[in-house]
Amino acid sequence: MPYLLIVIILMAIMERSIIGLFIALAFVSWLTVARVVRGQVQSLSSSEFIQAAKTLGATNQRIILKHLIPNSIGMIVIFTTIRVPSFIMAEAFLSFLGLGISAPMTSWGELVQNGIATFVEYPWKVFIPAIVMTIFLLFMNFLGDGLRDAFDPKDSI
Repeated sequence: MPYLLIVIILMAIMERSIIGLFIALAFVSWLTVARVVRGQVQSLSSSEFIQAAKTLGATNQRIILKHLIPNSIGMIVIFTTIRVPSFIMAEAFLSFLGLGISAPMTSWGELVQNGIATFVEYPWKVFIPAIVMTIFLLFMNFLGDGLRDAFDPKDSI
């Protein structure tokens, strides 16, 4: 994750809040989302139904609203669902380092960091948040795979 260095620098500059974390993660990840959406729109633009709509005299606005957006939204939802676990891991990592969200709110990384200090006496303070986070991340990956299969069943792996 090369973008994590930029996120760490941004979180060190900004205040430790959930808004700052969202801004830092969005700042480094919007390019990937834009690249995926651009690729999807370019592949749809060369498809036959878009060429047919252009031939019939449809305006660019109508093609975008009636063809490109509805046919791209499924892929955007799938990509977002698959990216959520990496954002959760980045947030947990930043919280573990002490650069995540601040004290009134808690995160899995902060719970693991607090459990490290008493690991010898209370090992479950590390294992329980780590196991719950792992289960949730697996669930989100399976949800993303299921959505991919539901939106595009012919593209299954």
